[in-house]
Amino acid sequence: MLKSRQPRTPRQGLSLAGIVMSSLASASATFAGECPADKMRPDIREKVDFKPVGVTDVTLGAIDLEKQPAHIRDRELRFRKLTVEPGGIVPWHSHDDRPALIFVQQGEIVEYASNCSEPIVHKAGDIRPEVFGTSHWWKNLGKETVILYVGDVRKDPHDHNM
Repeated sequence: MLKSRQPRTPRQGLSLAGIVMSSLASASATFAGECPADKMRPDIREKVDFKPVGVTDVTLGAIDLEKQPAHIRDRELRFRKLTVEPGGIVPWHSHDDRPALIFVQQGEIVEYASNCSEPIVHKAGDIRPEVFGTSHWWKNLGKETVILYVGDVRKDPHDHNM
């Protein structure tokens, strides 16, 4: 036997609307910091030769993936914390052989990607996948220190590129 549903009170309706709006805001944050589709083209931005400025890169942990059940030879899963001071630059680097996920924990930072004609702004809470075909550099144009957490799969343990 089905029970009949009671009509919602105005307060319940507002609560439901708040939950829906909060969910939509969370969903849009997931897509924040992406290149607009009409601005994407391979190699649209040329490589620049900036040196690292105001960046601290600390490896928090690493796992040799060959010694794990996945048996991925010559690969390391690495987790790092990057701190980028105001005016700081993360120099040009490629992800063709080093996929990564970056989580912006604090602040706002601008990415200049090889495959996007416009700068991409990343804010606290954003996650940026970095995959084959992506080369880029980043700059902190704000007044607040930016904190990034980075998980990547590195082939060459002597590769200290960001």
